[in-house]
Amino acid sequence: MSSLHALSVLLVDDNPPMRTIASAILQSAGIRKIREVGDGAAALEALREAPVDIAIVDFNMFPLDGVEFTRLVRNSPDSPNPYLPIIMMTGHSERHKVMAARDAGVTEFVVKPITAKAIFDRIQAVIVRPRAFVKADDYFGPDRRRANAAGYAGPFRRITDGK
Repeated sequence: MSSLHALSVLLVDDNPPMRTIASAILQSAGIRKIREVGDGAAALEALREAPVDIAIVDFNMFPLDGVEFTRLVRNSPDSPNPYLPIIMMTGHSERHKVMAARDAGVTEFVVKPITAKAIFDRIQAVIVRPRAFVKADDYFGPDRRRANAAGYAGPFRRITDGK
């Protein structure tokens, strides 16, 4: 991943020591353009000030958490980049929290304590294997399907599609 030095990353976490750790991991890969902010509201302002290539966002923050930040980036009429790759990091890996992040439009998810490998794997996923975006009545964001079902005979994918 020698070309990571050109990336611009927005790092959003309300815990300064966690931002320091995540920033050090990013810098170890050669990423030099790292903007750090402490919550989702500051992150939205940072996005309006200057574009970034990737946002790495904590789940739990106040006053605006990572899920609400993601919803606003994806759906707000004044969003500077609704297609921004967003990597959610959290110490809470409960299924309902992962699904809330996914349903808000998060691109990738990483559980704390973060490792360099986990972060680089997620960055590589959003750069090398970007997922198509889907727009539906109640969702806008990266395609949530990770794999094709072995027995899929199309065109319907949901239980309710044939009703």
